[in-house]
Amino acid sequence: MTLTGPGRPRVRQSTRPGATAREEILDAAAELFTTQGYATTSTRAIAEAVGMRQSSLYHHFATKDDILEVLLAGTLTEGLAFARAVSAGGSAADDVSPASRLYAVALFDGSHLCSGRWNIGILYHLPEARDPRFTQFLADRDELRRLYRSLGAAAVSAGLWPGDTRQHGELAFRLVESLVSLRVDGQITPSSAQDVADAALALCGFGGELPTVRDDGLALITALGRVLPAGPSSPGGPLVVG
Repeated sequence: MTLTGPGRPRVRQSTRPGATAREEILDAAAELFTTQGYATTSTRAIAEAVGMRQSSLYHHFATKDDILEVLLAGTLTEGLAFARAVSAGGSAADDVSPASRLYAVALFDGSHLCSGRWNIGILYHLPEARDPRFTQFLADRDELRRLYRSLGAAAVSAGLWPGDTRQHGELAFRLVESLVSLRVDGQITPSSAQDVADAALALCGFGGELPTVRDDGLALITALGRVLPAGPSSPGGPLVVG
């Protein structure tokens, strides 16, 4: 038996990644929620997966919903922050074409959905995720969607049909989220995020300009101080972009 802190003995030593007990709890919950289901996973099961007592878990999270709230937020944090930075403009973004800005957001956002040990994006579809207590998550996801739509409208002046000016960005947003389903089916590869970003821009009419759009998008990611994360199909290495 080991200790997680004063008066909080562990049943056994955890082998989960994480510098803190809180991070280990989140990892265990992410695994159980995505593989066993949210409704059927108890806080006791999460605690046992970490190797701690259920009472010790409550020191970090009062309810199972609190854990879900943190996991849901984590799927959006990086992508939304980057989309905001790109949309806000500034010297780095202003020198890049609207198409490359959309590409950069799609690639960066998609890379984060492809990375991580567990496919947390599937939790979007939980009925529980529509509960009013997750209002902030729902608002953040809607903001990200609106930023995609705005970037798409800037990249393509003509609509997909008469009167439409924003569906190109909506299309890119939906294609990026399709990476969640690809992970469910075991179809993710190291190049999946790039493939989806390429497809989104090709469907927006930039197929013939993809090499330039891609290069400028990657340069924008770097200029804004971001690095594409490693994906689950390439442990320890970068996602393939080329």
